[in-house]
Amino acid sequence: MWFKNLQLYRLPVGWNVSADDLEQQLARRRFQPCGSQDMESRGWISPTGDEVLVHRVGGQWLLALGVEQRLLPSSVVKQEAAERAEELAERQGYKLGRKQMKELQEQITQEFLPRAFTRRRKVFAWIDPAAGWLGIDAPSQARAEDVLEILRQTLDSFPLALLRTELSPTGAMADWLAGGDAPAGFTIDQDCELKAVTEEKAAVRYVRHTLEGDEVRAHLEAGKMPTRLALTFDERVSFVLTEKLEIKRLDFLDVIKEKLEDADSDDARALADAEFALMTGELAPMLAAVVEALGGEVKVAEPLAAAA
Repeated sequence: MWFKNLQLYRLPVGWNVSADDLEQQLARRRFQPCGSQDMESRGWISPTGDEVLVHRVGGQWLLALGVEQRLLPSSVVKQEAAERAEELAERQGYKLGRKQMKELQEQITQEFLPRAFTRRRKVFAWIDPAAGWLGIDAPSQARAEDVLEILRQTLDSFPLALLRTELSPTGAMADWLAGGDAPAGFTIDQDCELKAVTEEKAAVRYVRHTLEGDEVRAHLEAGKMPTRLALTFDERVSFVLTEKLEIKRLDFLDVIKEKLEDADSDDARALADAEFALMTGELAPMLAAVVEALGGEVKVAEPLAAAA
């Protein structure tokens, strides 16, 4: 159970919802497969394959959103509609109008949906109730919104806020690169993206390339700003920090995974719990260090949602 990405949000420290309360509220929206006329279905599933919706390990909670989608490409519907429209035109002597074509496409969609294949995926979310973190393992904020939307619909109250820091990630990353020095506890790795703020959005990307020297500084002086920067924290966790304060390409290094050597590899549940405990144990100090490196957290933040 290793997250690959983190979309970060803030809950009030000491969020007064217990795991049992959360379990009961999530149960209102358990996952149900798509009905015959549903394009998509979303709901809560057990992260560990049992009936429990809030998996607890050492005070950390793990949730999982199940998403099922029917695979019915619009091109298939349009092709079938075009063929039927041609046959109708030959019989009635005139082409179908725009409204008739739309109705025909809707009719075909209803016919094809029950026979369409489905695809399922899971989106995991981590809650640290004591520290007030909500982290979603999603590559983008748009994908994380799938989880947030269902949380808003499910919970009695959801006082969520964006994580905001005194320094912007872009400005801080530019200072680190210009000075050739990472903040305390971090090292700068060899991946970076710099983008101009002009309308052309000219960009340069470094992959497995040293970021020291005059070349990167010249780009900074020319007005390009960093939008992505690879970092390693405490020689234990590597990741890419983005301009939106996203954590991407999380990788827990061998020094961490070696701690699993004593875990029972034949017990999948025990191994998953050990991984989750190690992961969250490393994320807590890393996130605190990221916030400190960005000048500390802005305490007053606009809520994303109040009462559901």
